[in-house]
Amino acid sequence: MTDHTMKKNPASIPHSIWHADDIKRAEREAADSLGLTLYELMLRAGEATFKVTCDAYPDSRHWLVLCGHGNNGGDGYVVARLAKAVGINVTLLAQESDKPLPEEAQQARDAWLNAGGVIHAPDIIWPEKVDVIIDGLLGTGLQHAPRAPLAALIELANSHPAPVVAIDIPSGLLAQTGATPGAVMSAAHTVTFIALKPGLLTGKARDVTGHLHFNALGLETWLAGQEVPVQRFDASQLAHWLTPRRPTSHKGSHGRLVIIGGDHGTAGAIRMAGEAALRAGAGLVKVLTRSENIAPILTARPELMVDTLTPHALEENLEWADVVVIGPGLGQQEWGKKALQKVENFRKPMLWDADALNLLAINPDKRHNRVITPHPGEAARLLGCSIAEIEDDRLLSAQRLVKRYGGVVVLKGAGTVVASEQNALGIIDAGNAGMASGGMGDVLSGIIGALLGQKLTPYDAACAGCVAHGAAADVLAARFGTRGMLATDLFTTLQRIVNPDVIDVYHDESSNSAT
Repeated sequence: MTDHTMKKNPASIPHSIWHADDIKRAEREAADSLGLTLYELMLRAGEATFKVTCDAYPDSRHWLVLCGHGNNGGDGYVVARLAKAVGINVTLLAQESDKPLPEEAQQARDAWLNAGGVIHAPDIIWPEKVDVIIDGLLGTGLQHAPRAPLAALIELANSHPAPVVAIDIPSGLLAQTGATPGAVMSAAHTVTFIALKPGLLTGKARDVTGHLHFNALGLETWLAGQEVPVQRFDASQLAHWLTPRRPTSHKGSHGRLVIIGGDHGTAGAIRMAGEAALRAGAGLVKVLTRSENIAPILTARPELMVDTLTPHALEENLEWADVVVIGPGLGQQEWGKKALQKVENFRKPMLWDADALNLLAINPDKRHNRVITPHPGEAARLLGCSIAEIEDDRLLSAQRLVKRYGGVVVLKGAGTVVASEQNALGIIDAGNAGMASGGMGDVLSGIIGALLGQKLTPYDAACAGCVAHGAAADVLAARFGTRGMLATDLFTTLQRIVNPDVIDVYHDESSNSAT
């Protein structure tokens, strides 16, 4: 069975992400500036894919190469020729068209034929024994669902036991958005070139990309001088945000945080947000909630300060607080509505989540000092559209939310997107499927709130908080797996994650004790 969970070597993957539409232009400009032809870049792409495939499957003896009628197919011809040259049995299927191939793809096709290669029609019966499938059908220019006969080829490859190595992007995955409007190749490895595309890191990417490999094809120097529209954020950057504390710091130095919520039956949500804030380094955390929640919360976590949410207590604590988090377990009844009405005029940094967002959707406003953290369902309510529309273009959805509501938006999900009013845009490359359980959003709210109190800008607090949240879950998944992970399990790893100077020690301990 092939593990399709997206994995990568973080050191080899850049933190810059380019819009898919800009990469073709960048490819031509970079090649011209360095005196390279597009065919030379195609040869490099084919060589990179060939090497990854050989490294991943050194004992494979029969490769099936699927070539589309474009430059992605041209890369496939290069891979096929290199494999044949070292004695690998290659069966190549190609989509034919009335339109001519791009010049460089035609060169690659001719080189394959001149090397004695054979081109088969896409509807032939596949050989009985195939060890690896090379996906060169569709590239980054795809804007719609794959059409016949390519859709049928994709489905046939997915049903075959041989692993798939995708060239640049799995066929059927949209490079800009990560959406899959139709058939999509489920790859075990993806070898992408020149620059990262957003669709490799968000949307449905993690379901189909497998192990992600990157090769700039020798264009690194040129790319380094260009303005980057989107950033990839991962655990390697935590040390930039979370520097060691001064020895003379005290609890007042690290933020006074008030967290509001926990209506009848939802004490757990507010307790998790509060403890997460403490574990993420908040100096003082005060929880305002229903009176019946006080004893259970104090019993579970005595370091929290807890009081009954009343108009007087709320007014008093809003004056005291450096940061406010509202929403976990808030509910949408009068109790929660009245609290939100008071909080909305808070002038310092604040975070709204959960029911605060559902109430915001009913009475929209724009605030520049607010971080909102919707999941796709909440985002759909905030924008008055369907969840499918949110997921069809997660980057655009986050930008639309910022335009309407201001501040910073964290659009949660696989490949969380963070956007700000200052046009900063990032994709969080941390986290795993174990986080698909109740309470994870409450923990995230507490983490981001704590980082706001530690004087990170709202955008940096959102990005660092999401990375720390996901990285804590990744450590757990590496040790115990993803199934059965609880939101409160993150507390055991979160403290180490927000202290990056000791994170390597922790990873060493984890690897030594992993089962």
